Amino acid sequence: MSKQREELEHRLKLRHIKLSDYEDIREIMFSVYKDQGGAWTKQELKNQLKVFPDGQICIEDNGKVVAAALSIIVDYARFGDNHTYDQITGYGKFDTHDDEGDTLYGTDVFVHQEYRGLRLGRRLYDARKELCENLNLRSIIAGGRIPGYFRYAD
Repeated sequence: MSKQREELEHRLKLRHIKLSDYEDIREIMFSVYKDQGGAWTKQELKNQLKVFPDGQICIEDNGKVVAAALSIIVDYARFGDNHTYDQITGYGKFDTHDDEGDTLYGTDVFVHQEYRGLRLGRRLYDARKELCENLNLRSIIAGGRIPGYFRYAD
């Protein structure tokens, strides 16, 4: 962790993402997914916020987003077990979101490299579980990009 971060007292707060958080989110995603094309575009994040604002959550530290989890609701019968990430996310348009669906689909989760080891990912997954229960959904399924996977895919 950088000296500057060590000098600051962590003030972690779980909350919903706002479009104004985009630059922080973009910075984290470019760091995490540098081998996979970087970040969601601002328009893609705007679409997710539009279709399902309650499913877009983050953790901030002293006002800066340091971790985030993005989700949509889908009718799992429409996709089944044999689907691609692009298909279920509508190729980043998230027009596959269905308020009447039965499954919370985690489209992404990422943590700033300087904040790893603080169990922020666990906090985000716990928040997703709570959301799933509150919405009386059948299940949670997580899809996403695995950094470096292309080196081992074969």
